[in-house]
Amino acid sequence: MFETYTSAQAMTTDPTPPDGGSSYWANLQPVNKPPEVIVPIRSLGENHRERIAGHLKALEANDRYYRFGFAANDEQIDRYVAGLNFDRDEIFGIYNRHLKLIAMAHLAYAGDERRSECAEFGVSVLPHARGRGFGQRLFERALMHARNHGVRLMFLHVLSENTAMLKIARNAGATVVRDGFESEAHLVLPPATLNTQVTEMLEEQMAQANYQIKIQAKQFRDMLHSMQSSWRIPKNSDHPR
Repeated sequence: MFETYTSAQAMTTDPTPPDGGSSYWANLQPVNKPPEVIVPIRSLGENHRERIAGHLKALEANDRYYRFGFAANDEQIDRYVAGLNFDRDEIFGIYNRHLKLIAMAHLAYAGDERRSECAEFGVSVLPHARGRGFGQRLFERALMHARNHGVRLMFLHVLSENTAMLKIARNAGATVVRDGFESEAHLVLPPATLNTQVTEMLEEQMAQANYQIKIQAKQFRDMLHSMQSSWRIPKNSDHPR
């Protein structure tokens, strides 16, 4: 029977596949810490552009400054979203039960084929959703995806005052170089393993299923709300009490 791993566990407990004819899965080492709470993180596509734009526009000015390196206005955000290349890059998102995108990450691959093994990471989390480790989880998810797609070097360009993001990078083992107001972190990634590949596949399937459940739950709530509204009797109605 397969053990279910979170992306964090896949990063920290990946054993090297044993030599010989024994099964790799049968030789997995046990996880030495309690299972993580699974956060459904799904890949986003073209049909999510509007929600991505809405998420970024919901960020406060200071948060936009952290995310883009400048206080991007709505028009600049629209241009950024319109330029997202879903065929080349990977966009990850976390939705709440109201289907609002509360956290997202952009793993951008180098356009130059000579640097195809490099990728850059950016993340944003809405203010009310912070303190739950979503930024860390998105980083772990992106890191695992990058490993599984042959990326060997991940970059993060952040403002030096963005201590939360720098802490996530340092905790992952990244080398951080500060240059005045800006800092660059780079992390050398190990090769993919069967564990990381299967873990990503399972997490994506789980996130897709979770998203469909949230859609159905929202549709039911909306229908119930509509029915309840039609049952209400106006205050000035002559309907007998």
